[in-house]
Amino acid sequence: MSDTTATGHAAGGLSAWAGASAILFDLDGVLTPTATVHERAWQELFEGFLASQPQVAGYSESDYFDHIDGKPRFDGVRDFLASRGIVLPEGPTDDDPANTTVQGLGNRKNRIFNDIVSTGVEPFEGSVRFLDAVLQRGLKVAVVSSSRNAPAVLAAAGLADRFPVVVDGVVAASEGLPGKPNPATYEYAARLLDLPSEECVVVEDAVSGVQAGEAGSFHSVIGVDRGAGRQTLLDAGATLVVNDLKELIP
Repeated sequence: MSDTTATGHAAGGLSAWAGASAILFDLDGVLTPTATVHERAWQELFEGFLASQPQVAGYSESDYFDHIDGKPRFDGVRDFLASRGIVLPEGPTDDDPANTTVQGLGNRKNRIFNDIVSTGVEPFEGSVRFLDAVLQRGLKVAVVSSSRNAPAVLAAAGLADRFPVVVDGVVAASEGLPGKPNPATYEYAARLLDLPSEECVVVEDAVSGVQAGEAGSFHSVIGVDRGAGRQTLLDAGATLVVNDLKELIP
């Protein structure tokens, strides 16, 4: 990965992806504001669950960033429960959302999320502008998301036709790929684009996603600060951090 660092102004932003052949985008929080929807869904899930666990600390906003953000859904369930010293049975992957198992809670969160996004998703305007600029320059693009809902979210945001390659939670499970912060899903997307990782830029808003990019041999890792914090993303391995992807357009 390049060791160039910058604050996110246009010149520094261009240098972070100059010479690259592809941009690998995370979805929630990078292209669409659905990261906040995920955050709301997780909060609703665990506030309800912890209501029956009065002996442990309640859910707080920091829990999302500390234990859940950017991870595959069931890893998020396990890691949050572990933070409270709670161990639940796994349950089958298609477990009923009403059941108190890891899979049941994960499926309950998914149901809450889908209810919220069913009315449509408006992508970040600056992200669409950057995506357009990237495509106009002939670069390849892919979406790499831990979410199993990525195709539905892309369709709801009107972006599905822009991305011939989508590596989501379903693909990761079927291919046996470990989730972020492991770089495997990003590396798999690069292979699907028929490119070496060294020619691909990773764009992420989550610490675990930035760590995944940093762990691989990628051209660079661009962090988008949607709440994790600029310095936190830099410390996780981001080459540069911006507040909006339009800052990357020269």
